[in-house]
Amino acid sequence: MKTRLPLILLFNALGLALFMSWYLPVNHGFWFPLDSSIFHFFNHGLVESRVYLWFVALTNNRAFDACSLLAMGCLMLTFWIPADQSGRRRVVVIGLTMLLLAVVLNQLGQLLIPVKRASPSLFFTDIYRVSDLLNFPTKDASKDSFPGDHGMMLLIFATVMLRYFGKKAFSIALLIFVVFAFPRVMIGAHWFTDIAVGSLSVVLIGMPWCLMTPLSDKIIGLFDRHLPQKNKI
Repeated sequence: MKTRLPLILLFNALGLALFMSWYLPVNHGFWFPLDSSIFHFFNHGLVESRVYLWFVALTNNRAFDACSLLAMGCLMLTFWIPADQSGRRRVVVIGLTMLLLAVVLNQLGQLLIPVKRASPSLFFTDIYRVSDLLNFPTKDASKDSFPGDHGMMLLIFATVMLRYFGKKAFSIALLIFVVFAFPRVMIGAHWFTDIAVGSLSVVLIGMPWCLMTPLSDKIIGLFDRHLPQKNKI
């Protein structure tokens, strides 16, 4: 992969513009009414339907987070199973590269973005919290919700799938992103903009430098050279 500098800078500009459209205006401009409307829409549903209440609680339980990892693993498994020995090894090292990029980019995003804000379930008063309505372990609040780390990892996974496995895999990865990231918004543990602005802007700025340069290929090559050959799958 040759460095595609014009496209990298375009994605960086889009990411920066997206973040600034939220960060610079007083009270986050038009984003705050959107955030508030989305939160209250889902929050009112918690007392209108017991089925919905349990759905939101279950989809924000830690076990459901494990299901997101399982879904990503299953998607990669569809490429691993039909591959030969070298192809299977490549799928594994791409997965390891994705995890490394996700950890590094998530840490950089948390450190460099000058934002700390509580989730809507802690910001608003006179609202409903799942933890008050059910005696069930679930994540319904966060003292520092921006950017959304869970959504960021799922978006990073989607970009890696696009780079190495094609558009169809990317489409499925985006579906996984929606299914597993937005329950956090529904329960009030994240604002909509924690994901739509925070996670997305970090990915738009960071991932092009990884995937549109030789960097990700070099990391894959590094893993391939140093992983024990006896572990070829």
